[in-house]
Order: sequence, then structure tokens, then C-alpha cells
Amino acid sequence: MKIVSGGAVSELLKNTKLPRMFHARQTFPRLVISPEEIPAVINRELGQERFSSLIRPGMEIAVTAGSRGIRNVDIITKAIVDFVKANGAHPFIVPAMGSHGGATAEGQLEVLASYNITPETMECPIKSSMEVVELGYSELGKPVAIDRNAWEADGIIVSCRLKPHNAFRGPYESGPCKMMTVGLGKQAGASIVHGDGMDVIAQNIPTMAKVVLEKAKILFAIPCLENAYDETCKIEAILASDILKREPELLKFAFSNMPRLIVGEADVLVVDEIGKNYSGTGVDPNITGTFSTPYATGGIKVQRTCFLNLSKESHGNALGCGLASAITRKIFDEMDLEKMYPNCITSTVLASARIPCIVADDREAIQICIKTCNKIDQKHVRVIRIANSLHIDRIMLSESYYEAVKNGRYPGVEALGQPEELQFDELGNVITPIR
Repeated sequence: MKIVSGGAVSELLKNTKLPRMFHARQTFPRLVISPEEIPAVINRELGQERFSSLIRPGMEIAVTAGSRGIRNVDIITKAIVDFVKANGAHPFIVPAMGSHGGATAEGQLEVLASYNITPETMECPIKSSMEVVELGYSELGKPVAIDRNAWEADGIIVSCRLKPHNAFRGPYESGPCKMMTVGLGKQAGASIVHGDGMDVIAQNIPTMAKVVLEKAKILFAIPCLENAYDETCKIEAILASDILKREPELLKFAFSNMPRLIVGEADVLVVDEIGKNYSGTGVDPNITGTFSTPYATGGIKVQRTCFLNLSKESHGNALGCGLASAITRKIFDEMDLEKMYPNCITSTVLASARIPCIVADDREAIQICIKTCNKIDQKHVRVIRIANSLHIDRIMLSESYYEAVKNGRYPGVEALGQPEELQFDELGNVITPIR
């Protein structure tokens, strides 16, 4: 495929003026657990008799680790592993990530290694396999599967992040129940959970989780939650018998701590970097408004969105690009379809794997979005630029927002400088830093 700078597309875009931009800070509530505090918090949670009594000397304990870019995930996982060891048991880590990592055992090890989770750093084995054991059927008639290594252990600790999902709404979204059914279900289980579509997944997850809780040796879950700054803010252990009751309560807490783009509306959203370490769909649509299904809503109201770079942690998995109006040639050239397509085949959601307009560089990605916006004031275009969807405390806004921000129209948004022209290198890559 020819994507060249200086061709017909470049000619059509060259006179599209980019607005001057200014740096801004967004401020949110900031309850936080520092990385140094995490082991003590986990020891305090698991040290309660109702949890510690479940881990007995000599037991083989499976500890889950997922594929999301969870802040401090290596510290959290290591602290759980160390607690298990301190109680005389033998921990091992199980990749619990459904079809991620290309739906292969090797690919899932690679994902964990990118988060600093290896046998060496965790000082325990990692047992990676796509083989599952069928546990039975849910009340909706769905077969329920679980990772064979976890099934054969003497106990399972469900470590995960609890947060709003990016494609559906329900009492159970991303959290322990999804980790038990989709994550530990591997590709087979994930395919079943998603198979009826995103409008039914909110029913499949809890009904299938009930089977896992009844049949598998789940000891407890220990989800972490994050604040608006992508920082660990809460870690809570939950007995297996309490998961179905407690998870919806914690989901409300997670929603209340979500960040947002406070200005609320824009003509164009520019995302510097996307990737699986930021969201399952490259960017979190709860922030960007780029949902892959009609079963979830929220985020910024925006007409056009462009993505500029793919994170190295994604290993070529550019899932989510289909939600953009335009991407750069850089992202297209780094795409690994063997990593992307297993995800969307398993989830049955193809929209996020579609290929949008591809342009030569960052400048043209922004220009094509501006030029194709309908019914806007081209001289006062509203543009928001973010580094990624996890870190939006520092952003850039176009000049059209400047006076409103200075006059306090958007509480929580502070201008950090004057509007200036964005700077680009000779390859058309934006080099004005956000932070």
C-alpha cells in the first residue's frame, strides 16, 4: 500500500491550518496508595484471619495476572506471591487474559514479561497454557471453562483491576467476575462469554462466574482500583463467597474516580499514543468517546479522532484503530494482524480492528480530521490533544478554549501557558511535548 508524503492527499491537506495550542492541567480527587505502601496494604488485607487461614503450608496456589496495563501490577503480583510463600504455600502465576497475546501460551508470556512479570522477577513459576477444563453450564446454558493449571492447583487467588468496561454496561464489568470467566477461561472461555454479543455479556459474566465460584477452588479475589491519575488508590481482598455482592459496590467507587476531559466537547481529539497497555481497545472510550458497540456511552463528545503512535508494549496489536477517523503510517506499518484479529474474533466485535484513513504523518492526521469536520468554525476549531487515555491530567487545548479556561468556565482546568504553534520535525512528527 502506498502512503506517501507529498502526494495527492498531502496536496489536499496542505492548506488546512492547525490552531495554536496551549498546555493545560486537569485536577481530580487524588486518593492514592504509593508503590512503596502496596506490599504493606496487601499484607494487611490478606493477613486478616479469614483470608490467611485459607492458605495452608504445602498448597499449590495459582495467582492470576492479566494483560492490561495496570499501574504497579508487578509490585501487586509480587506482594501476593510473597504472602503466599510466607504462609508456607507454593505460588505460581497463571496468565489470565482470554485471547490476548495472540491467543498463544508464548504470546501471553510475552505480554506478562512486558509488565516485568517473569519467573525471575516474581521468584516463582509462571504456567502458561491455553488448555482449559470445562466446569459445567451456566443458568443461561453457557459452557464454562477454566485454565487447566489453575484448576489443578489447590487454590486460586484472583488478582485483577476493577474498572468500568469499554464496550458494555452492567453490575459486573471489568473485575473479578470477568477475570474468572474471560481471563481464566482463556480463548475458549472468552469466546463463549462474548459469543452472544456485547448486549448479553453483562448477563453471561455473572451467571458464568457463579459456576466458577461453585466448581473451582477460588480462595478470594484481591482487585485493585485506580484514581483519575492512573495511580493505585484502593486494594481490597474479597472472599469468594462475597465477590458477587461486593464487586458491584466497588464498580460504583471506580466510576466515581474516573478521569474525564472536563471541557466536554471538541471538534477533533488527537491521541499521541494508543496501545493495549492503555485499554483493551487502544484507548479507553470512557475517556475518548470512541466506543466499539452501542451498549456503552460516555466520554468526550467529538466529531473526529486521530491516533499518532502505537505503544511498544502492544507488540503490534493495534486493536482500536478502527475507532479512529485517521491514523498515521507509523501505526499501520507496526500492525501485526495475527495479534489483532484473535481479539476481535473472540469478542465478535470487528469495529475496533477496521482500518481507518491512513496518512503520512502526525501533521496530516490532525489536518485530515480538521478538514473533514462538518459545521464547525474552521478558524476557531476546538482541538484537544492527549498523551494517551490513561494520563489526562496534562493536556493541550486549542486557542478557542483559552479565554473560557482563563475565566474559570471549566472548573478543574488550568491554563499553563499561552497558545503557541505546534512544532513538527522534518518527518512531520509532532515534537511539542504535552508534559
